[in-house]
Amino acid sequence: MSIGTKHALNWTSILVAIPVGLVASLVTLGFRQLIELIDLLLFGGQQDITEAMHVYPWYFWPLIVGGGGLIAGFFLRYAAALEQKETIRTDYLDVINARLDSVPTRTSLFRGLSSLASISSGASIGREGPMVQLSALSGSLMGRWLFKSLPLKNSDVVAMAAAAGLSSVYHAPLASAIFVAEIAFGISAMQRLIPLIIASGVAVLTMWSLGYRSAIYPFSHAQFELTPDSILLTVGVGLLAGLFGWAMIWLIGQSKRQFARIGSLPLRLGLGGVLVGALAIGSTQILGNGYEVIVRIMAGSFLLPMLAALLLLKMLATAISVGSSAVGGLFTPALLIGALMGQLVALVAIMAGVPVSNAEVFAAVGMGAVLSSVSQAPLMAMLMVLEMTLNSSLLFPTMIACVLASMLAYRLQSGSTYSVVNSHFSRSDAKFDFDNGIISQFIVSGAALTPEDSVGKAMAVSSLKRERFVYVIDHKGTFLGAVSIHDISHKVLDKEITLTSPVSCVMDASFPTIFENQTIREGWEAFARITLERLPVLNNPQERKYVGALTKTSLIQKAKDFI
Repeated sequence: MSIGTKHALNWTSILVAIPVGLVASLVTLGFRQLIELIDLLLFGGQQDITEAMHVYPWYFWPLIVGGGGLIAGFFLRYAAALEQKETIRTDYLDVINARLDSVPTRTSLFRGLSSLASISSGASIGREGPMVQLSALSGSLMGRWLFKSLPLKNSDVVAMAAAAGLSSVYHAPLASAIFVAEIAFGISAMQRLIPLIIASGVAVLTMWSLGYRSAIYPFSHAQFELTPDSILLTVGVGLLAGLFGWAMIWLIGQSKRQFARIGSLPLRLGLGGVLVGALAIGSTQILGNGYEVIVRIMAGSFLLPMLAALLLLKMLATAISVGSSAVGGLFTPALLIGALMGQLVALVAIMAGVPVSNAEVFAAVGMGAVLSSVSQAPLMAMLMVLEMTLNSSLLFPTMIACVLASMLAYRLQSGSTYSVVNSHFSRSDAKFDFDNGIISQFIVSGAALTPEDSVGKAMAVSSLKRERFVYVIDHKGTFLGAVSIHDISHKVLDKEITLTSPVSCVMDASFPTIFENQTIREGWEAFARITLERLPVLNNPQERKYVGALTKTSLIQKAKDFI
């Protein structure tokens, strides 16, 4: 591809990002309106599920959440059957990561309906999941119908729409663009990031023009005070967030294993809804995605015992909802768990005599930290908090907490809630092993003779081992060179030598070698300079003792784990 073509492609991406961002924001707004319509029918217009559920007696709550889960299960079962029959991948992150042609329409719509039933009935999941999925679907349809003649991959249009959808949900254009680049691409390459930022920005401008102008969590009044005590408390919040993120992922894993015993998706989601509804008897604050509860936490509306109870109940409710296969996101539930944890830590610190001027500041820091630990996307998490609160003083503590939380969760062998991230980690680990691993782990035995052995014996050994070259070593094991069976055959036919001639007369003393303590990367580079399938491996440059052979195939097998 020429430089001019690359520039044309970049400009095309930028121009396409504008309408994609506009449409994606309208899709998320439409989904939100559907939720509000269902809330009007079920609860008389109460938009916050934590308050709306009180319209009915407490003994109806498990039935309402369970009934929603049952309906969601029927939609999800149909979507899963389509995916299995057509062997397709619906999730927009998989489509972007694998550079697939399109987001499947029918399965995305049915998963969206499933999510709509779960969310409207109070399941402990976020709204952003289906909103972003449907936004990605809109981008995919635009790519196939409107932009098919442009030099642009459909998966790139899907990425723009996904970033725009997330941006319109949280009013965080930069964090949303970073999220798609960090999670789906596994990189933050500028040539891919620019169209995502533009699409996200257009989505936010669209939401603003429709009246949605305020920050998601208005928190600009509080300021983080840069003192040794607050920094130490921030470190504590970050480390605890890593533990809570690990615990959250572990709970979800356990929940999935238990619910997997139920073969019927409607029954599975119905039971999950009943259990969440039963937990709601303890407190309806655990229902829904948790947005309104976060607002109350930032207003200082909860005391210490209530925060602890909500933290435990919300983690259980979210694990049950996600484990039962409810279609939705983990963004806002993770933010709520982080806010509860951060506020709890700050209040305990105050009781212990630590001078904390504003406990709610640490609720915001905890939001980003827990989101970072469960998603393994710290850059996105810290920017998300900054953009959602419009509080620049939170940037520094959130950076510290997000990085610590992500690192600790990773060190505890906890994967991300996004399978795409786990594959990025696997490739990254494989690449690290490739660059830093030692040749010695790949050594295999190779044919070796002494200089006095005959060329006839060399040909026999070559035939037995099926190797083009036979290595020559002295009686001490020092590598001397190699003989080519091809050269021997020519010289014998030309009667320059006989089968009884010693191999020393046809030995190549300058034959390339590699040493056992060199890295796999250096071995790969050595093979790139030659056309050989095998290289002799020596112990070190000084002694040059022959220890075996390294094959090109073994390095290719190793490299395929990250290519």
